[in-house]
Formats: sequence, structure tokens, C-alpha cells
Amino acid sequence: MTLPKLAYLTGEYPRASDTFIQREVANLRALGHEVITCSIRTTGAEHLVGPEQREEHKRTFKVLEAVRNPVTTIKAHLRWFKTPGRYVSALGLAWKTSPKGIKGRIYNLIYFIEAGVLADKLADEGVTHLHNHIAKASCTVAMLTGALSGIRWSFTIHGPDIFFEPHHWRIDEKAARAAFVACISHFCRAQLMCFADAQHWHKLHIVHCGVDPSRYAPKPVRTGLQALFVGRLAGVKGVPILITAIERLAKLHPDLTLRLVGDGPDRPALEAEVAKRGLQDRIVFLGYRSQAEVAEELAQTDVFVLPSFAEGVPVVLMEAMAAQVPVLTTRIAGVPELVEDGVNGRLVPPGDTDAFAQALDEMLSSPETRKAYGVAGRARVVAAFDAAQEAQWLSDLFGVYAGNGPNPGLRPQESAKS
Repeated sequence: MTLPKLAYLTGEYPRASDTFIQREVANLRALGHEVITCSIRTTGAEHLVGPEQREEHKRTFKVLEAVRNPVTTIKAHLRWFKTPGRYVSALGLAWKTSPKGIKGRIYNLIYFIEAGVLADKLADEGVTHLHNHIAKASCTVAMLTGALSGIRWSFTIHGPDIFFEPHHWRIDEKAARAAFVACISHFCRAQLMCFADAQHWHKLHIVHCGVDPSRYAPKPVRTGLQALFVGRLAGVKGVPILITAIERLAKLHPDLTLRLVGDGPDRPALEAEVAKRGLQDRIVFLGYRSQAEVAEELAQTDVFVLPSFAEGVPVVLMEAMAAQVPVLTTRIAGVPELVEDGVNGRLVPPGDTDAFAQALDEMLSSPETRKAYGVAGRARVVAAFDAAQEAQWLSDLFGVYAGNGPNPGLRPQESAKS
């Protein structure tokens, strides 16, 4: 069977915070797919934190960069205007799916212009299937690219923020027009089903984000009391709860330290709060780190902590569990599909500082419990969140929707129940 030639699109690619997309692309290439990577915007230098990101950045097609060349843009749209019926229909789709107001109309017309240029590039490259990650603006461009060119397209939907504004981003129309949708969890799929017409539920499949377990060598003995957070320093991550928990437990665990990997808009305020509480010797801000550096941080830590208020299924939790690090996080969205409370980690209610601090205290006080959670956590990731296995499943879906077989169901070995 000839594998479909793929293009991958997202708003910015590659980014330090979205390394799971990069892993997915790498695994699809390893399976024999030719994959062209495309990014609406040019990624900022702060996100190119390792050689892998820098190499991917070099060979990624930047849509806006191409659009800024008027000759490129005009030639691309003249190409599609040769089939005026399709062109006008795609323009009508851009108008119909625009967010309310003049600004929304203008943005969708810009996305239409971008789609014409992207479609021209993909047609020249012989791409037969376009896949998008993150169902916002870049997915609108993907939908319009498909409408202009007839190229088959699909998308991965993550959440949670896309479900805060589902009508703004017209996820109903995107689900209807896509060849299929990859949902990262059962929870995510159920949220999309709230807005997608029931006649399209059969093409909503579950494809986990994943990690390479072999990249994270388990460290059998951890003797310190070091906690690690990896994520964007923004309100949704609940870092103030973590700071308070560390402060409360400082006397009980004098050697306790916290290392925060990541950056974001709340970093100055969080650093100021740490200084205000006199915790500078316990809490260290590291900024962005490469995949290799994150793996090294995981090899040195005792507990991974993520007090988020909203998530999809965090890849960083998978990384920690693959490294056999016990995890403490919140019972939200699709997280319980990865972390089982009291079995391979701890789950506490989101926003509950007391519960978070108590659970952290219990984990820090029991090396045996931490070890048991770590072993069980790695087993869970190996079984259901291995990036290579998920890429194979996604490759199978690309093949099925190219006309190579019947609907394969929700997941491998599972039957669709909708």
C-alpha cells in the first residue's frame, strides 16, 4: 500500500512547548511517510531550544512569510480561481464560518488568503493529506485549504481552551468537513460530540499524544526531596498553589526544593511572590529547556507536580511517568485516563491547596509509595501512550481515509460505540 504524502500544519512549529507534535512527525517519517511541515507564523527564537527544533525550523514552510510576497500570493490565488465554482464556494465558507463582527470577517478573509498560498505549496509538493494540530486559526486555514484544493484534511483536537469558545472557532463545521478528527482522550471526544452533529461521530477517533519511553531511563533510587514542574508559567497551571504548598511543607521537609521548567506571562509575578515569601533558596526558575534537558531534570527529581486548573492530557505527565517519577496532579478533563489515583500517581481536586499540600506531604514522606507509583506509571505509559504506537495508529487512519479499508473504530482493538 502506498502511504499518503502528508503535510502537517499548526500555528507555530516547532515550539518548545509542543514537542509532542515534533515526535509525531518524526515517528510518521520513520514509518515511511513523507511529511512536509508547515507553520502559519515563524517560531520565535526562544522556542528553538535544541538542535531538533532548530533543524525542523529550517525545513518548515512558513505560510505568512510566503504570503508577504505579493507575487506568490497573487499567483497562488489565480491558480485556484481557474476553478471559479470551487473558489467562490471556499470564499463563501470563509465568510460563513467567520466569528461575529467586522474583525472576525477580516481575520477569516486573511485565513482565506493564507489558505490559497498553502494550498498552492501542497499541490506543488504532491501532498495528498493535510493534518492540523490545534483546532483554532490554523485549523481554519486547513479547512479552507481543503475547500480550495480538494486536498483531504484532518485535525487533532486537544482542549481545553478550544472548548471555551467552540462557536467562535466553529468546531462543528470543522468536524463535519474533516476526513476524520483525532481526539486526544475519551473526555476530549465527548466534548467535541457536544457540538459535532451525530452523523459525524463515527469519524471521531482517539489518538493519544505520546512519548518515547526509551528516552527516559528510570532512576531506581532517589534519595533527595526535589520536586519538578514543567509547563507554561500562566494562570491555568495553578503555580501559586504549588508555591504555597512548598512554603507549608518547608519545616516538615527541610531539604525540599522545587525546580520550575518553562516560561510565560506570569513568570515575573511568580518570581516576585517567591521572593516575597523568602523561598528563593527552595524554588528555582529555569526557563525553557530542550527535550534532552527536561529528560535530565526528570532523572534527578523525586516528585513531579502539576497543579493545573485546565488541561487536555499533559504530555509532560507522560514524560515524568515514563521516567518512573511519581506524579501529583489534578483530577481534570482527560488526566484520569492517564493517572489513576493511588495506583500510578495522585489526583487531587483542582484549586484545593490543602489537598495538594497534603498529598505532596504524603508522597515526600514515603519513598516506598513514590517507587510504587513510578513503576506503575511507566507501565501505563508504555501500554497506552507510546508515541511510536500512536503514530502507527494515526498512519492507519490516514490510510483508511485514503480509501484503504473500513472504519477502524475508536482505538485499536476497540469498536466505535456511537
